[in-house]
Amino acid sequence: MQYKNHDDADEHALYTSAERAKAASRSTWVSVAVNLVLSTLQIVVGLLAKSQGLVADGLHSLADLVSDAVVLVAGHQARKAADDDHPYGHQRFENAASMVLGVLLLVVGAGMLVSAFGKLHTPAAVPSVHVAALWVAAGTLVAKELLFRYMLAVAKQVKSSLLVANAWHARSDAASSLVVALGLVGNLAGYPILDPIAALIVGLMVAKMGIEFGWSALHDLMDRAADDEEVQAIRQTLVETPGVAGVHDVRTRKMGDMIVVDAHIEVDAAITVEQGHDIAVAARQRVMQRHRVLNLMTHVDPWHRPDLDHAPVKSAPQA
Repeated sequence: MQYKNHDDADEHALYTSAERAKAASRSTWVSVAVNLVLSTLQIVVGLLAKSQGLVADGLHSLADLVSDAVVLVAGHQARKAADDDHPYGHQRFENAASMVLGVLLLVVGAGMLVSAFGKLHTPAAVPSVHVAALWVAAGTLVAKELLFRYMLAVAKQVKSSLLVANAWHARSDAASSLVVALGLVGNLAGYPILDPIAALIVGLMVAKMGIEFGWSALHDLMDRAADDEEVQAIRQTLVETPGVAGVHDVRTRKMGDMIVVDAHIEVDAAITVEQGHDIAVAARQRVMQRHRVLNLMTHVDPWHRPDLDHAPVKSAPQA
């Protein structure tokens, strides 16, 4: 399966499902390596330096390892071929995985909030942190921002919503590391309470992102349509197909990172059924080559003739 990535600088770049899977796996393993190192460093140094904010950020990085595992499993499952139970394939596994990511983020964020509120109830017991915690937070901020930029570039290249979600997860880590660093600066300046406040803010950020990802994935699982720009691009490709005189009733629904399309195409009423069929086949091939469309179901209508598909159904006469 190939499709044209209209968002890329290279308008003629085509990506097979195998190439997309390879790019997704490579970027995810990079994320695994980075988060493994960072989470270990943050939690160890955070405990030794007595920084709740740094420990919270480390737990956030640890949650990323779990989310990376979900992405890898989802990518493997989504590549399975279509079967009798899943005639359109298993692409929706990615939507389900995105929802799992959202729930994971929400749970981690809630745990951070509970821990931070506990410390804020006893501000006098909040210790001063060691300066080493600040250096680790600063290094983590740089590493996660670079990871975000790398992962988002790959996600946009292969047009993967799951990878986009995982990339923005990395950006949330960078933002949380910035908050933690500012809290550590305040703690070292003589305001210890700023460290648990930083942990509280990180928890709110993580929980909010979890809700957004989960809600978006839920809509995709409920057959949400593709965005208007993409639908119009598909419609334009249909209209430009030789033999197509008009297009109406274009409907789309998300299937993982792909789209399933239904469309009515209008052809000359005087041509044969075989000619109309050939036009429909050509339209389907053009759309599937140029867009991330998994399947296109076409309904052929006669041009400038009444469309009986929308006529009211007459009830059977009473006996």
